[in-house]
Amino acid sequence: MNTGATLSRSVRERIEKLGFTPPYIVDLNTYNENAAKKAMQGLKAYIDAGHHASMTWIEDTFTRRSHPQHLWEEANSAIMFGFNYGPQTSPLEDLKQTDKGNISVYARHRDYHDIMKGRLKEIAGLIARDHECSVKIFVDTAPLMEKPLAAQAGLGWQGKHTNLVSRDYGSWLFIGTIFTSKTLVSTRPEVDHCGSCRACLDICPTHAFPAPYKLDARRCISYLTIEHKGPIAEELRPALGNHIYGCDDCLAVCPWNKFAQTTAEIKLAAREDLSLPKLSDLANLDEAGFRKKFAGSPIKRIGFPRFMRNILYAIGNSQSGELSASVIPYLDSDDETLQDAAHWALSALGALGVDT
Repeated sequence: MNTGATLSRSVRERIEKLGFTPPYIVDLNTYNENAAKKAMQGLKAYIDAGHHASMTWIEDTFTRRSHPQHLWEEANSAIMFGFNYGPQTSPLEDLKQTDKGNISVYARHRDYHDIMKGRLKEIAGLIARDHECSVKIFVDTAPLMEKPLAAQAGLGWQGKHTNLVSRDYGSWLFIGTIFTSKTLVSTRPEVDHCGSCRACLDICPTHAFPAPYKLDARRCISYLTIEHKGPIAEELRPALGNHIYGCDDCLAVCPWNKFAQTTAEIKLAAREDLSLPKLSDLANLDEAGFRKKFAGSPIKRIGFPRFMRNILYAIGNSQSGELSASVIPYLDSDDETLQDAAHWALSALGALGVDT
């Protein structure tokens, strides 16, 4: 029998006003051993297969990820929150505009980490006050197995694309976590509702899913355009299409999105200049222009050379010979990856009769 406390009314009211889903809770002292064990077995298989690619920090922090209390021994409960970032239209429609850059929905506005951290700190402060306990917050940066923990709490379930799916919000939820030294009453775990559906697996342009619930980052467009350094394998470049930062294909195709809601958070509304920007305009940015345009955006983190590499690949995939002029200056770039990307792009456009 769980004899823990429940969150105060003032905390719950503030959670709602700040735009989060209702809180979902896991008692970390009785954290389902089967769920935790299954999550770690999956992570070990992921690392052993090399599916984490160059993200060595995942392997380096393996032990710390095995249980939330390895991050903070005093933690007795984990409070899981969702933050809706549902787009107004399906990102799959954006794939058709090949002369424009397709930016992942989560990066078309301010960095969500900054927005969520401030609000979670406020909620954590109220919890500490009302329940006389210690608290810590996490937003996607600590070695924490957030998605299995969120599923155990009941916020959603991990779909076959490995991301969290909610019956109320589809695939469009950011996850926030508050650890507290107070023991709180657990909410019920969510069950898997994917059934026989394979939509997310079959839509992937680079075939990054070797099996349901397994992702090979080495072929994932989000990994390739954000984390991967240097040239991307030539065999994968045509499949990138107009993706220039991240990819939402497997998220957007999920049938559960029929219940999704457009975000009501104004700070997460897409910036007009980041909703399908022209590739020609992006190719003409210099490094200073890149930093200015993407100030406050997660895109700035990958740096100018990696971003421009993605632009050049997208131009090569655009089937627009008019864009060849934007590529030519990069043939003499000091960056060998950009030189290579420029030559590849012009070669791809040359197949359409462009004079290279």
